[in-house]
Amino acid sequence: MTATHSLHVEDLSLGYGDRTVIDHLDLLVPPGEVTAIVGPNACGKSTLLRSLSRLLAPRTARVVLDGKDVHRMPAKHLARTLGLLPQSPISPEGITVADLVGRGRHPHQGMFSRWSAEDDTAVAAALDVTETAELAERSVDELSGGQRQRVWIAMALAQQTDLLLLDEPTTFLDVSHQIEVLDLLTDLNRARGTTIVMVLHDLNLAARYTDHLITLSAGRLHAAGHPAEVLTEHTVQAVFGLESQIITDPTSGRPLMLPMGRHHRAAALPSSTAATWPGAVPGSRQRP
Repeated sequence: MTATHSLHVEDLSLGYGDRTVIDHLDLLVPPGEVTAIVGPNACGKSTLLRSLSRLLAPRTARVVLDGKDVHRMPAKHLARTLGLLPQSPISPEGITVADLVGRGRHPHQGMFSRWSAEDDTAVAAALDVTETAELAERSVDELSGGQRQRVWIAMALAQQTDLLLLDEPTTFLDVSHQIEVLDLLTDLNRARGTTIVMVLHDLNLAARYTDHLITLSAGRLHAAGHPAEVLTEHTVQAVFGLESQIITDPTSGRPLMLPMGRHHRAAALPSSTAATWPGAVPGSRQRP
């Protein structure tokens, strides 16, 4: 179990130039839990994640980790505690998979320290759990989008931080690898107590794989809490402008969003059916 860390922001405003993206946001990241940030395109999800990792300085307020402003913490100290996988990261030209994953160990090395057996173990474990060990000697430039994404996740895992921020970690992955990555992050959370915050687009995967769901709309917090409380027909309509039905996922007991669309309203399930799937547990907090 990793140490418990507190990460929160109060009255946070962020933007680029004259454009405000996040407007007076209050947010507490639950320690030791898996959190997903969801919302429509351009609502500020990635911007918020960049601020939490101090890549983007806030206009107002602070991002506070364990009572300290992240922008005043030594970079290497912060990197031992908090790791970030940004959206569409760029690797150095010609770098091999093993070398890229090994860069996740840099925060753990002092000015005069050498590569250690502990570093080897961490890199090997990250390659193994992401099923990229067989790619170790290949150039990252040669990989498919899905392979490359798994390699970047391996680098983030090799960093072995107590807090892990991931911006759309399932991008470029087919459905089987999406599930594998989310299962992997769940294993990491359960085994080490790693606090995980990730931006996801798939509302149903977010509801199934997280303890805490944050919905953003136009740079403001719309709702936050357990997925059973947050993923409602009202929230989907208010945040995404989409008519939907919410039923209980017969596999996980979590809410499952069924989008309507103009051509499928007539086929909607009766409201009495919405929560009566065999084995359904309305409002269940059962984890995936």
